[in-house]
Amino acid sequence: MRATASTERKSGFLARLFGRDDDGLEALYAAVVTEARQPHWYASYGVPDTVDGRFDMVSLVLSLVLLRLEREGREVEAVRLTEAFITDMDGQIREIGFGDLVVGKQVGGIMAVVGGRLGAYRAGFDAATLGRTLWRGEPPANAEAAVAALTGLRERIDGVPLDALLAGNIS
Repeated sequence: MRATASTERKSGFLARLFGRDDDGLEALYAAVVTEARQPHWYASYGVPDTVDGRFDMVSLVLSLVLLRLEREGREVEAVRLTEAFITDMDGQIREIGFGDLVVGKQVGGIMAVVGGRLGAYRAGFDAATLGRTLWRGEPPANAEAAVAALTGLRERIDGVPLDALLAGNIS
């Protein structure tokens, strides 16, 4: 996963609707992807270093940021960040080789998955939740250490001043 697709097409639906060419959240989305790609999530905490595993980790970090924005009452920014994610996923799906007729269904499925993850993570996360959403099966032997590390990530995201978060500083 790379955050370049969101910068390749800056004029999304909301940008056109509100007359903005730059949604201002490219740095935040890039920070989400950068955090999700940190090697320790894969090497130390059992996240599979596969397309699915990388998607799951991006979805998790994105969900944590979206939940923070939700708690702050920043729905517009949450929607714009989600649009950056959709734009990136659209580009990723096309890069894999899916054609125009399939991309919309794939993106719709991705958004359904992210919506489910938001609901799951809104309730908190534990080894059982992460087993379903991150490891897609049996949690690794060090699942509690992974839960602690992810809880720490959530606390860091929640502790960043809002202006800094929106500027792309997530921890």
